[in-house]
Amino acid sequence: MKALILSGGKGTRLQPITSTQAKQLVPIANKPVLFYVLETIVASGITDIGIVVGETHEAIRAAVKDGKDFGEDVSITYIQQEQPLGLAHAVKIAQPFLQNERFLMFLGDNFIEESINELVEQFAAPGCPFQAQVLLKQVAHPEQSGVAQLSSSCEDGLCEEDVRIVRLVEKPREPVSNFAVVGIYFFDEHIFEAIKAIKPSARGELEITDAIQYLIEHNYIVRPHILRGRWIDTGMMQDMLDANYVVLNHMQRCISPHASIDQTSLVDGEVILEDDVRLVNSVVRGPAIIGRNVILSNAYIGPFTAIAQDSVVVNSEIEHSIILEGCRIQDIDGRIEDSLIGRHTEISPSLVKPRAYKFLLGDYSRVGVL
Repeated sequence: MKALILSGGKGTRLQPITSTQAKQLVPIANKPVLFYVLETIVASGITDIGIVVGETHEAIRAAVKDGKDFGEDVSITYIQQEQPLGLAHAVKIAQPFLQNERFLMFLGDNFIEESINELVEQFAAPGCPFQAQVLLKQVAHPEQSGVAQLSSSCEDGLCEEDVRIVRLVEKPREPVSNFAVVGIYFFDEHIFEAIKAIKPSARGELEITDAIQYLIEHNYIVRPHILRGRWIDTGMMQDMLDANYVVLNHMQRCISPHASIDQTSLVDGEVILEDDVRLVNSVVRGPAIIGRNVILSNAYIGPFTAIAQDSVVVNSEIEHSIILEGCRIQDIDGRIEDSLIGRHTEISPSLVKPRAYKFLLGDYSRVGVL
């Protein structure tokens, strides 16, 4: 069984962060979102992985390389999508790689807590009776997503074995259910038949929902799987912060022997300090992760904060935020909260200092705080 990761999107909802960086490489707890996807797939036993890439292909190739960082048996094939013509189009151009094998399709900016190991084992098993499986999640606002209508109800997120998806509706004004379509799918070779049969949508794209609807209408079995754990589509700043919260909440304390902590500093709780971190008269309360070669001086770093490598924080307080690499934050009279700050950003005070700060800053920004 193979896997196909879609990493060709531009990430317009995360601009200006994604103006100079692939959205799949924006880090959660100092690790790119795409790496969590790769780790989930490899943990399920799939090692033959195709990655569909677009305009940001150079950055993704440089980060993932040949895939050996994720396992000795991992093989990565890059598939160039010249234009973003839809998810089904990405599957179509990947057919030479996928051949007629069953495969897992995973959007490269989706984050889930739940293991997919059993799902992969079930779908890859000889004699598996269904042609597709779509992961769903019960949500409070299904009108914001694609929604699945099921053949019968699922109590507490658990479905009977014979439950099928009977209809998919994209962002309906009046949702047919509260089951949102997660960006994780299983398909056999019949998906190529479906893609050949469908037409581009009003926005000029081949929609994967249309291809799945074709399977349904032609009596192929499309099964749901209801996710019980968290699902986050990391397309916006708050989504990134939520995913950062989830990951940090599962981390365990680890202090590098090469980190320097002076006698006036305090490291409290589940905190990760990487190599060459230096704390001077500072407090770090976990869960938090501080990347290598970071300097904290007279600083307070609160829970659910990730600070990437080569950053400096002086006379400032930060909590529940993601700080990308190479930033310098100095002399801020107030706490930075709920913020995503791009690479190599500098934040320093000017004459008038407000009490609260909230930032979404692009790479190489310079900000004078009033």
